[in-house]
Amino acid sequence: MISTLHIKNIGIIDDLVIDLNEGFNVLTGETGAGKTLIVGALGIIAGGRFSKEMIRKGETHSFVEASIYCPQNKNAVDGNIIVSREIFLNGRNTCKINGRLVTVNELKEMMSNLIDIHGQQDNQNLLDSSKHIKYLDSFIGTIMQEKLESYVILFERYHHIRTQLNQNYGDDKERQRKLDLLRYQLNEIQKANLKVGEEEQLQEKHTLMKNSEKLQENLQNIDESLNMQAIEGVSNSIKCLEKIENCGEIYSEKLAELKNIYYEIQELSRDISGMKNEIYFDEYDRDKVEGRLDEIFSLKRKYGNSIQEILKYEEELKQEIENIENLEQINDKLKQEQEKVEEQMLILCNEMNELRCEYATELSKRINSELKELEMVHSMFRIHVSKLESGTFNLYGANKVEFMICTNTGEEEKPLIKIASGGEMSRVMLAIKTVLANIDEVPTLIFDEIDTGISGKAAKAVAEKMKIIAKNHQIICITHLPSIAAKGDYNYYISKNIQNEKTVTNIKLLNEEETISEIARIANGDITEVAIANAKELRKAS
Repeated sequence: MISTLHIKNIGIIDDLVIDLNEGFNVLTGETGAGKTLIVGALGIIAGGRFSKEMIRKGETHSFVEASIYCPQNKNAVDGNIIVSREIFLNGRNTCKINGRLVTVNELKEMMSNLIDIHGQQDNQNLLDSSKHIKYLDSFIGTIMQEKLESYVILFERYHHIRTQLNQNYGDDKERQRKLDLLRYQLNEIQKANLKVGEEEQLQEKHTLMKNSEKLQENLQNIDESLNMQAIEGVSNSIKCLEKIENCGEIYSEKLAELKNIYYEIQELSRDISGMKNEIYFDEYDRDKVEGRLDEIFSLKRKYGNSIQEILKYEEELKQEIENIENLEQINDKLKQEQEKVEEQMLILCNEMNELRCEYATELSKRINSELKELEMVHSMFRIHVSKLESGTFNLYGANKVEFMICTNTGEEEKPLIKIASGGEMSRVMLAIKTVLANIDEVPTLIFDEIDTGISGKAAKAVAEKMKIIAKNHQIICITHLPSIAAKGDYNYYISKNIQNEKTVTNIKLLNEEETISEIARIANGDITEVAIANAKELRKAS
């Protein structure tokens, strides 16, 4: 369960710490006080998407941190997991589990086993029949997940083969034109006989050529200076030291040093002289280098940004030419492989179809049982599993799954999207969530706007159902209905006020007297004696 939630710089939330508890946690309060922002923060910490517009005005980042008590989880330290996510205006975000940096996907994967958030998007998913298969597969569990993983590998290979087979080189004339172009390009590259590193060497040589006159002039001056001044000066110095070397050891040492310098200058002079002679280039050499550089530049403009890329393109040309020349044989092999892959896919699809048909009956039965407890006693929910057209596959196999419902006795069942009202949709989703939560053993369920479109007996039934779920799960629920608020084990009041000319969100855990007053407020608008009495009755019934 989530024991502590820390939210900073999200919307009007400045710095908010919420200590949550086991059982049924109910959040109520003023309109626009930040209740939905709290659910948004939980979505962020669960690895969901975020928008930088969520960052509090004037701040550079948002921060969400949750302390989760879950001793059976492999990531737990002393039974606790600390997860955090920091979001910056530049789009960068940092996720951590127990202080260890993780990716958003790693965070999302772990949190999917710890919390389940129900919001308006879930109701939208119910309206999208393409999402229904996910609910059924989730109910089936590990055995379906393993088959799907094997199937997806085959499906990706199948899709790749079909793409290759559909690759169109046109008719014979078009194919020949394509071959002529590819062969021309290959011949142009091969004729150039490019070598890796060649361009750099040519550029260096070209630089020398452009500066040959300046180089020769300066090297000539150096050569003359060394011969006429340095060598002659050092030679005279040696002669002088030879005359006084017997006057002390220090003079002998300096004589030896000076002789070494003399030999080094002589060697340097020879090197400079050689360099000077090597710098001579005639016009033919220069034209040759510039022509080769122009050739390389022309090839780079057509086939790649470097010689390495051009040579890589050369290999691709060879492969494509081979493919076109041997297109018939290649396609035959691909078709044979496609048949084998399709056979394996069909086996898995049939196995998955049997599982879906079997479990659809069981899931429908459980959801109908939940719906009866949610005051939809005359409704009949059914999961319809059908096969796709022969030879048609998608990411989930060869099935179409659609939720059907009949809300009144004697009526025809219809797709959920065509018949369910907002209140019915919320209760259907609650029924599905209840069944799946018990299967997956997700410890924390979060409900935002579960009371959409319901009131009276339906609202009471929803409240009672959530109270039952809260015996085995932590429930965090934002509500506007007194019947749901009255069932809370812990009631929190969300408010807002002005601090330093900025709106900020506050939260308070209510005592029993305050809880009754809050139930009276949301039931009646005003806290009157009659409203208080009604709130106490609701509370007593919980």
